Amino acid sequence: MESVEPLGGDEFAPRQTYLNTSACGLLPRRAIDAVTRLAEETAAGRPGGAGSFDVVDEARAAFARLAHVTPDRVAVGSSVSVHVGMVAQSMPAGSEILFPEGDFSSVITPFTVRGDLKVRFVPLERLAESVRPETALVAFSAVQSADGRTADFAAIRAAAAAHGARTMLDGTQSAGWLPLYAGEWDFTVSGGYKYLLCPRGASFLTVTEEAQDALLPIHAGWVTGEELWVNSYGPVRELARSARRFDEPPAFMSYHGAARSLALLEEIGIERIEAHNKALAARFRTGLDALGHPAVADDSTVVGVPGLGDRAEALREAGVLLSTRAGNLRASFHLYNSSADVDHVLEVLAG
Repeated sequence: MESVEPLGGDEFAPRQTYLNTSACGLLPRRAIDAVTRLAEETAAGRPGGAGSFDVVDEARAAFARLAHVTPDRVAVGSSVSVHVGMVAQSMPAGSEILFPEGDFSSVITPFTVRGDLKVRFVPLERLAESVRPETALVAFSAVQSADGRTADFAAIRAAAAAHGARTMLDGTQSAGWLPLYAGEWDFTVSGGYKYLLCPRGASFLTVTEEAQDALLPIHAGWVTGEELWVNSYGPVRELARSARRFDEPPAFMSYHGAARSLALLEEIGIERIEAHNKALAARFRTGLDALGHPAVADDSTVVGVPGLGDRAEALREAGVLLSTRAGNLRASFHLYNSSADVDHVLEVLAG
């Protein structure tokens, strides 16, 4: 089988076989340098305060390019659950929200805590066929955290359109290795600290222009004004006419790092990263089959292996870091991994 070498050059320096990007991505050197520089400047008394809104907008624009939308369709924040909470609080009482069974809790819980919404759960493979006229929103992860299964995007999109339902896609386990076309969904949410390689505290919400008026800016503050520096006191005079009206005040250190990380992903190219990651995942699945431990069927870069969840600690002791999720051993590959990493974990599993 052909050897696969890491991408990213000297940007990464893992000290072990790191197959755990679905839990947390590795920071590239350029992001570490940017965060360190800002911290040192802030300690010394930075003239502009604790960070730069221009750099935040660099990150916004970079994510927009990766998501194939314009920057005015992107809001920045701190976490997926905050973005989802805004969508959940905007739904009219009694609305039906459709989810896949076992999806990540941050996609689901902001809706269930309302108490006045109708929530319905179906198997992922039946999500599209389960959309009905009374469904107000279909909310799902592009790639399932527990086992790496990929949703049927085209079928879900077509079913939602046929019944007049809005859609919310969580790209946290996919953005950064799987091309994201955010304009195809009413809302997308993406945590930055996994495959986007950003420091924790950077996340992105996209909203189509058609869906923007349906979303309540429930945490609007001075940074959400159309004119940034005229809203420090009293009510905001005019909310931003773009998706920036849904911004949270940015965690500047996270975004100074995020701008550099997203630039790296652009330089390498998401399609190239997708091919690299999928080649490694396919190599791993083939090796697992040979060991008698077939993985969950998919071509995702996230590989769930039923029945091996109890092996994670032994693997850690052998220098292989991955996760256990819902009883599965979960390996996740990204641009800094190589075929040598795959071969190592297979050797350890073989005993």
